[in-house]
Amino acid sequence: MNAGFVLRALRGATTAEANSTEAIQACVKELVDALMERNGLQGEQLVSVTFSVTRDLDACFPAAIARRQPGWDQVALLDCQQMEVAGDLPRCIRLLAHAWLQPQQTPMHPYLREAAGLRPDRAQP
Repeated sequence: MNAGFVLRALRGATTAEANSTEAIQACVKELVDALMERNGLQGEQLVSVTFSVTRDLDACFPAAIARRQPGWDQVALLDCQQMEVAGDLPRCIRLLAHAWLQPQQTPMHPYLREAAGLRPDRAQP
């Protein structure tokens, strides 16, 4: 996949409405869909995605949700707990993805829901 492409790191984040499987599934799907759409990605362009969650989210694994995405069967996925810092945004899910992009392509980093406040320079309506 790397012929004419460059490996880029993409960031993003969102928040879940609650610590439930349904709420986490909804926001992970929304975040992954935004990552793919905003960057014009196909599954084979992704190398890896690491999800980190704040301590207050333990109902399910975000990587298990992402694994269901079409074309993600070869993507290396990992979950971890976000470092706990006083005053951090609650119920937050962050991602770090490595993907092959066109050299001239500007990476788009989706920050959704309440996480848009973490990076207002990256948030889109």
